[in-house]
Amino acid sequence: MSEYHADSQEFRYIGKPVKRNDGPEKVSGTAQYAGDIVLSGMLHARLLTSPYAHARILSIDTCAAEALPGVRAVITGEHGSVKVGIYMQDKSVIATDTVRYQGEIVAAVAADTVEIAREAVSLIKVDYEPLEVLNDVRKAVEPDAMLLHPHLGTYAHSVGVFFPEPGSNIANHTRIRRGNLEEGFKQADLILENSFEQNQVLHVPLETHVTLVQWGVDDQIKIWSSGQSPFSVRDLFSIAFGIPRANIEVNIPFVGGGFGGKAGIHLEPLVALLSKAAGGRPVKLEPTREEECQTLPCRQGQVARIKTGCTRDGKIVAEQVEILWDAGAYADYGVNIGRASATSACGPYHIPNICVDAKTVYTNHLYGTAYRGFGHPEVFFAVERQRDLMARELGMDPTEFRLKNLLYPGDETITGELITENTGSPDKCLKRAIELIDAQTPYTEAEKEQMAATGKLRGKAAAVLQKAPAMPTWSASSALVQMNEDGSVRISVSGVDYGQGTYTILRQIAAERLKMPIEDVYINKSVITPLSPYDWQTVASRMTSICGMAVMEACDDLIKQIREIGAIALRAAAHEVEFDNAEVYVRQNPQYRIAFGKIAMGYIYENGNAVGGPLIGRGKAIAQGLSNLDEHTGQGKAALDWTYGAHAVEIEVELATGDIEVLQMATVIDAGRVMNEQLLHGQIVGGALQGLGCTFSEVLLHDDQGRLLTRNFTDYKIPTFKDMPRKMYTDVVETPQLDGPYGARGAGEHPLISVTSTVANALANATGLEFYDLPLSAWRVWTKLQEQQQKQQEVQE
Repeated sequence: MSEYHADSQEFRYIGKPVKRNDGPEKVSGTAQYAGDIVLSGMLHARLLTSPYAHARILSIDTCAAEALPGVRAVITGEHGSVKVGIYMQDKSVIATDTVRYQGEIVAAVAADTVEIAREAVSLIKVDYEPLEVLNDVRKAVEPDAMLLHPHLGTYAHSVGVFFPEPGSNIANHTRIRRGNLEEGFKQADLILENSFEQNQVLHVPLETHVTLVQWGVDDQIKIWSSGQSPFSVRDLFSIAFGIPRANIEVNIPFVGGGFGGKAGIHLEPLVALLSKAAGGRPVKLEPTREEECQTLPCRQGQVARIKTGCTRDGKIVAEQVEILWDAGAYADYGVNIGRASATSACGPYHIPNICVDAKTVYTNHLYGTAYRGFGHPEVFFAVERQRDLMARELGMDPTEFRLKNLLYPGDETITGELITENTGSPDKCLKRAIELIDAQTPYTEAEKEQMAATGKLRGKAAAVLQKAPAMPTWSASSALVQMNEDGSVRISVSGVDYGQGTYTILRQIAAERLKMPIEDVYINKSVITPLSPYDWQTVASRMTSICGMAVMEACDDLIKQIREIGAIALRAAAHEVEFDNAEVYVRQNPQYRIAFGKIAMGYIYENGNAVGGPLIGRGKAIAQGLSNLDEHTGQGKAALDWTYGAHAVEIEVELATGDIEVLQMATVIDAGRVMNEQLLHGQIVGGALQGLGCTFSEVLLHDDQGRLLTRNFTDYKIPTFKDMPRKMYTDVVETPQLDGPYGARGAGEHPLISVTSTVANALANATGLEFYDLPLSAWRVWTKLQEQQQKQQEVQE
């Protein structure tokens, strides 16, 4: 057993590179997505959105649009005033009297064709009264700031979990207090205070938020959605419209990417209202890329202020953090991002005296929602930049500084959770990442001379990361494992595999548990809420850990039934019955076996008598042990499990252009137990590249009137394969999680976290430039290099 990996217990399928079972359908083009679905009599929808970031709607004239041949329905805020939301119901389906961001929906049309619907939208006349725009999250929290939601105190929300502050723009304020902050700073020999800033960014799924709805007779609703959350859509739709859940059928076919942006509920209520207004005909809405960019939600922006106190020997004794989240116009999902960010606001470090304030704040920007990493990529840009800056002030190696302050078994997190031997090992992740690219070895004099000669400076850096699933205390999964007539099995879950490989992992778990060929284990690749077992949502990197446990329990239930019917067929006691390779046998008489196919629907004796019946295993799992956080201190159990990791990079900066190339990158994740190394490698590489996009180019920009300037791929740049590091190393640490399937914990979101801070730290090491905001675009780096050069010349003169 190595320092980094778990014991060598042999598994059949766990840890093996089983190929994705949805791959052939996707690469062949036969996978059916929401946009591929066509229903008889289906209409097509288009949207009218606001050109203003903040305005009062004085009047809307839809007469010309309604008179256009082929138009079947036109709706406005008069029809769509109902409010929806998973954590806070602060957003109307359609804007009523006020628009709060450019791109907000003010009217919608359903027509026979997309072209007719588009023409009808152009005929709608809206009279606006522009209002003052709140563009800066810092100004939004000032005592005399204009209120974007004056009725905040009346909004329904998760009481005791989120804490809105009526009479302000703060939709949620999560506080964490531990120790004595004042005394902690008195003990400090060095105090460092910095502010870090990041703008909003986009999710950019390949498939936009496609939605198809039919509002049938007796309020029977059928929804087809490119979403991550079938049962949440059903639940929130039921609450918003007062319709029984049994009346609502949500179908999730193949989904073309989500990254968190398709969690919760989005366009489903709007399209449902169009269908109702059109007499129950099905209506499909396929947002354009520009609508995806300016109307559908993004990742929130953030301003983080950190004040850190250290002793001379490098121990952190106190830290104060304030995080202002730019939630945009609506804060529904964003309030939970604020809460989750508070629990990780100081990173995986042991700090005795803590004060954290995370505020989710309304502005007139595009509204934010869940995004891969759920607030942690933003938080860790600030935290891990602060760690390097503090180490530099102390004259201390940044790795030594981190290792001195990391959490170890016996320590407690800032919310009071005890770290144990099975929690995970951030120190091992950090050491291994550094080892992979030799990040601590200084450059030789010859290498430095080469850099000077070429005008390309190099720098190395490393940073750690952490994240736990951010979910309600009651979030649960269930699973069915049903045996088919031939002895194969089919898994049914309501988790959605939108690219992360969930269905493959669940098949591996079932094949391992049932000791049968994985080729005989199938899984339903679509979700239909009346037919599929319940699951909360496919978010938070929770599917392997929670849904995986539900599948294990379902397998165990099926095994019990296999043994019971096997005992009857084999004329033995149930405890004597064993199974393997899709056969049952008596332990002490293994040469006589009965195939699963002979007992799947019941066992038939030679005389025709039959016993038993269809074999179906049922399983469930819940986020056991979580608690709400104390409103005033933030103490409580917020994490089901922590996944730790680390990055190390080596970059090269071209002085003439400011362009940065990542030469080497190493990412190491403590995944508990690796379920499928091939899939995990793909998640790590993809997450790291997504993080590099946030580092170098991805940013939403607004003008002084709150109008979005980056609404398409011409202005909003995402990374491609050409932006991959020259060398990419991935590895794992395995510290098995006690309550995870075979010791596994989630790892899908984590590779994105701390990429920005690692690169920014390497840039500082290469050039001496300290960036406190993003992106690190070539233009911004070049500009700072010119300023640095000018100052050096002034000093020399």
